[in-house]
Amino acid sequence: MPRPFVAYLRVYEPLSELDAPLAEKVRNVLETGPIPRAEVGDRERELWLRSQLAKKLLPGESFDVMTISPAEVPTSDTARVGPGPLVCPLDLRARSAAALVGFLASSPPILQDAALDVAPETVRSRASAVMAELAAGAVHVISTTWTVPLPWFALVDPAQRRVVLASAQDDPERQVSWRVAMADARRRVARALKVVKGSLGDEGPAKVLADTGRWLEHFHPLSAVELDYGGLVQLLNDKDLLEDTSAADVNAIVDALETGDAEEVALRYETLREFWGELARRERHG
Repeated sequence: MPRPFVAYLRVYEPLSELDAPLAEKVRNVLETGPIPRAEVGDRERELWLRSQLAKKLLPGESFDVMTISPAEVPTSDTARVGPGPLVCPLDLRARSAAALVGFLASSPPILQDAALDVAPETVRSRASAVMAELAAGAVHVISTTWTVPLPWFALVDPAQRRVVLASAQDDPERQVSWRVAMADARRRVARALKVVKGSLGDEGPAKVLADTGRWLEHFHPLSAVELDYGGLVQLLNDKDLLEDTSAADVNAIVDALETGDAEEVALRYETLREFWGELARRERHG
């Protein structure tokens, strides 16, 4: 079975900077070992399916953690991360709760009635209680299916892309990702937001950038941020992965918007539309 077609934006915080209750939970998990990157998608799918088979509104209290070393995070001259280890609790239960709240806010009553077997007020109450338990007030991971929101690429340095190919597209070790120091990510998103708002207004890409910037502010300034294609690498062959210029294109669009170069914006956007449009077609047609 293929991994879920999910991409991720993750925050890894210094373990030493977590509040005491969360730090203790993380240390307990690390005694038996963090979850390997290659197993994350399958693990989250398993927990979600178990909850649905048991007719539970939310996944159980299972707690998984990913880790990286500060040495694995590129930094600018004005940013640093650490000390290590840097840890990322997967927060699956809280992320599921946030998704339910979003579902209630955006879906019509007829769809809510078909999808839920309890009253919306009960769902909202349970989900809000779970989200209130988050130490930082925000989940460490946000995810999206079948695509990567283009504004996310504004957070990273295109030159710092990490590509791991494999003998098969469904190999769990196959990956594309970027890592960036929190200070650099915040600086990049703030600059992109200012430029995009000034050129395109407050909606669309600007809203995504604003929401992402607010999310990053919940975490320790010596954290690291990771953009990971996750299971999307199964949809792309080696040539597509190696020739993908999405991060460079988005950063070039921000530069072009700042200088008023409409031709460059159009050229780069067309490249992005072609690349990500192919994945969108696969989602629609299977």
